[in-house]
Amino acid sequence: MSEALPSILVVDDEVRSLESIRRILGDRFDVHTASDAREAEEILQREWIQVLLCDQRMPEVTGVEFCQRVRDQYPEIVRMIISGYTDSEDIIEAINKGGIYQYITKPWHPDELITKLNNAVDLFRLQRENEQLAVELRLKPDTLEQALIEKRRALKARYDWDSGIVRSPDSCLNETCDLIRQVAPYDVNVLITGESGTGKELCARALHYNSLRQDKPFVAENCGAMPDELLESELFGHKKGAFSGAVEDRRGLFETADGGTIFLDEIGDTSPAFQVKLLRVLQEGEVRPVGSNKRIPVDVRVIAATHHDLEEEVRRGEFRQDLYYRLATFKIPMPPLRQRRTDIAPLAVALLEQAMEQLGKRVKGISEEALECLRNYDWPGNVRELQNEIKRMLVLARDDYLGADLISPHILRAEPETPDLQLDELADMHGSLKERVEAMESRILRETLIRHRWNKTRAAEELGLSRVGLRNKLERYGLERNGKDVQTLADNVA
Repeated sequence: MSEALPSILVVDDEVRSLESIRRILGDRFDVHTASDAREAEEILQREWIQVLLCDQRMPEVTGVEFCQRVRDQYPEIVRMIISGYTDSEDIIEAINKGGIYQYITKPWHPDELITKLNNAVDLFRLQRENEQLAVELRLKPDTLEQALIEKRRALKARYDWDSGIVRSPDSCLNETCDLIRQVAPYDVNVLITGESGTGKELCARALHYNSLRQDKPFVAENCGAMPDELLESELFGHKKGAFSGAVEDRRGLFETADGGTIFLDEIGDTSPAFQVKLLRVLQEGEVRPVGSNKRIPVDVRVIAATHHDLEEEVRRGEFRQDLYYRLATFKIPMPPLRQRRTDIAPLAVALLEQAMEQLGKRVKGISEEALECLRNYDWPGNVRELQNEIKRMLVLARDDYLGADLISPHILRAEPETPDLQLDELADMHGSLKERVEAMESRILRETLIRHRWNKTRAAEELGLSRVGLRNKLERYGLERNGKDVQTLADNVA
């Protein structure tokens, strides 16, 4: 039996907004909706809610005030605010008063919202696991100490530069893994470069769990997601009363990571003013919480990441040169997935295993035809986009194998080793008009056949062709099923 979907409560007084969110999230979550606080409280009393997504501006009560109530009555629920207002004081107040996990600004992108909700569900699960561990710790300290050692050993194996990072034997990522192996034991700062979704945080964790600091904390922060005031508070901490909404002392992530590693993602998006403050911390090895005159010494290894060309930004005066050289003692580039086509198949299999664990739904593997289609696509969103596609396929799957018919149409249209061409890009293709039209016709035929699982009768009906006409075109373009769509290397997943 499949596990129940994660339960989410969405509170918003705008009906259209509720309908839109329900439509987008309905396949992945058990969505409950309420138009006001009273209705939401009734749902909370009868349903087991894991994540609360609440609009900030409502008639009778603000989202922060409602989250405060929920925090008092149901502290285990992960609380998130969604708002079209981005004032930094509002954000800080939400985080402190309502114990908000995430502040989402409108307009939001569906994929980004889904990712943040998945992270919130993971946080809920981890909180419950931590509570259980705390109880067991009081009852069985010796047993749990051994379990903690095993967990650390598992983490080290998961992020091992040799076997923990999934890739093919001839992957271009091998060079990156060699760099990780060389630099991990040495206590130097590292700058990881690469496009979004290439696995820069995976690289950072591999560096940490293969270093001498592996038994100490690893903490991560996305520096491009917050205004300076909030980022400074998050990283350096603050004292009670330092600013509006600072109702209690807060420990910063640098202090939390003392003895371990801090990962600063999207460091290239920080402002010049914040860069000065970060440089001072790196130079002096101590932080000063906001609103405090006391400096706190910290021993932290800094790993930063960016999708920007920081060297070019330094030349243009957009990024501080002295900070750049502090961060980039050692540089590790993460190649995009389009340069790692041989990695796509093993990655898809590994991501399928993760998705089955998360969604509680199992299949035997991925068909060879589907893997071929996945290899043909350029993946502008890199590994994160591939992960989302595998989850989508698993949700839609009705058979033992994930077939090519489950793949999103824009991925199916991709030709081997070429970008995904849309109809409006025909003019950029080479050759005569006849050759360009034939190339697009071949692609349309292939995509339609895959969607209909190579049922030629249905494909012909959709395309307005007779079976004879379709067969002639298939022979003309050499389109035939390769016959390897079931038995694949993905059988190892089962």
